[in-house]
Amino acid sequence: MIRADIIATVGRAYLTSNIENDEYSYPKAYADASLTFSPIQNSTGRKFEKLDIRFVKDNISVLIETKQSFTKADEEQLSAYVEYEKALTGNKIVAILANTTNNNVRVWRGVISENDLMPTETALRSMDEYVDFYTSKINDKEKVMQNTYKLNEMLHRHSIPEKLRSQFVGTCLLALKNGLDYSTPSLTAAQIRTRIKEVLEDLLNSDINKAEKLALLNRNVLGNQYVRQLTIAAFREILKFIEDNILPFINDKSTSGQDLLNLFFVTFNKYVGKSDKNQAFTPDHITDFMAKITGVNKHSVVLDPCCGSGSFLVRAMTQALDDCATAAEQEEVKKHQIFGIEFDENVYGLATTNMLIHSDGNSNIRQGSCFALADWIKEAKPNVILMNPPYNGQRIHLAPEYVKTWAKDKKEDPSKGLYFVKFIADTLNSINHQAKLAVLLPVACAIGTSGEIARLKREILEENTLDAVFTLPIDIFHPGASASACCMVFKIGTKHSDVSNPDTFFCYSRDDGFKKKKNLGRVEQVDSITGKSRWVEIEKEWIELYRNRRAVDGLSATHKVDGDDEWLCEAYMKTDYTKLTEQDFQQTINDYLAYLIKEGKML
Repeated sequence: MIRADIIATVGRAYLTSNIENDEYSYPKAYADASLTFSPIQNSTGRKFEKLDIRFVKDNISVLIETKQSFTKADEEQLSAYVEYEKALTGNKIVAILANTTNNNVRVWRGVISENDLMPTETALRSMDEYVDFYTSKINDKEKVMQNTYKLNEMLHRHSIPEKLRSQFVGTCLLALKNGLDYSTPSLTAAQIRTRIKEVLEDLLNSDINKAEKLALLNRNVLGNQYVRQLTIAAFREILKFIEDNILPFINDKSTSGQDLLNLFFVTFNKYVGKSDKNQAFTPDHITDFMAKITGVNKHSVVLDPCCGSGSFLVRAMTQALDDCATAAEQEEVKKHQIFGIEFDENVYGLATTNMLIHSDGNSNIRQGSCFALADWIKEAKPNVILMNPPYNGQRIHLAPEYVKTWAKDKKEDPSKGLYFVKFIADTLNSINHQAKLAVLLPVACAIGTSGEIARLKREILEENTLDAVFTLPIDIFHPGASASACCMVFKIGTKHSDVSNPDTFFCYSRDDGFKKKKNLGRVEQVDSITGKSRWVEIEKEWIELYRNRRAVDGLSATHKVDGDDEWLCEAYMKTDYTKLTEQDFQQTINDYLAYLIKEGKML
């Protein structure tokens, strides 16, 4: 393929300047950006300085190095250009080796490594298609949600209990993704279970907690009586459906794939949520938003002390890996910078499976109570905490010393999850370690101005800063938990009273561009004029308002608050009267009445 054909295929409009002898000069680009250029050279002393072809769009760079017939050795050269590009722009990368004697290409999403290689990419694409490697496709999400609903009905028909379904399907998906062969006609159901176990053993080979995790998956999934009762015909039907209707959407080498995998787990677990009000699984677009506002990158050490199915960990790992320039940096992130804790044994197994599907990153997930793992947290020294703690935690879920302070008739956490924030903050402050913490909590924590909630709010602000609060859509967890939630952002280790602190930022983030759809939950909407995802534009606006701390009538405000104040935008923003409707008024009255009834303040 000649150079002109390559440019025409990807898109001349995105071809960058700074050309020297028909190449892109990194030394010149670095000089223009007032940066010091240090060339990378191979074992023979050859320096890599000029890339053949470079395209850029929407903070995504496509780097193409052409050869008459590329070889494995040429990957070293392309890897050097990826490092230069990351240091120069911070852009996300699609890196390509392309032959000029034929149409052969080799494509990586991210760094030059086996993990990021995309073996099914055998032809050049347009720039817009490469951008799609890093963006989600709404139609795909709806399709996988529809398929998940059908799969749920199939599992119900085969008597697989609700609480087992997510872990069972996740285990099957993991095995299929890693080459499970169930096609031999003579195989029995027991032999298929054995083959799945063998796949898991190979995947967990380098995991220090291998024995514990295998025992858990064998006991709770493969050894479960409802799985053991599956006939070979039923087992094959389920595996075939997953292989044909779920697996094609799971591509762990693209951000879109990451989104769809989390969407699968979240959607599936919402069926469990109907029977377990204590589990509110976080929607994927919210995990993405929280990872962005906390600035997760390749230097972040991330902790989720109530990690559930692992959605925050997967999202944080994805974002950190996208910031990496080399395979070595990616390995460091996966092995040493992602930490999770999950109390529930079954859900812990789900988190382990989720992380395994994303190629390692599972070694640092612990099963147990975060309150019993304070020393482990201190040793990890996380600088970003992402969490969605239980809002109705029972005595067994909380620290014994805190439970002792409850009234004898109190069955559930009076702090509605706020105590988890206090504990993590205190743990990190005890070693003078600063961090940023983003947490989903019920609105009751934000508006509480008396009792246990007010006490904890005051105590948290003694050593930490309330940086921001986002009021989220009322039905954010639909169709699972019914709690109305907000996202609070704290700066751990910086006193709220510090004179250098700006006022707290508040955002009225009720509209995220999602709508309820029968059997699918909340579904992302497309703008009828632009054809683009409404959420993508809304998220950009929320982040821009937060970063610049802009006050916009009806949407955001900044205000100095303390522990005795309400922590919601509604209390401080100015009303945009041009947008008010009778329905808004009625909804506000309904919300207030519901709150009064829930708190027992109405007779």
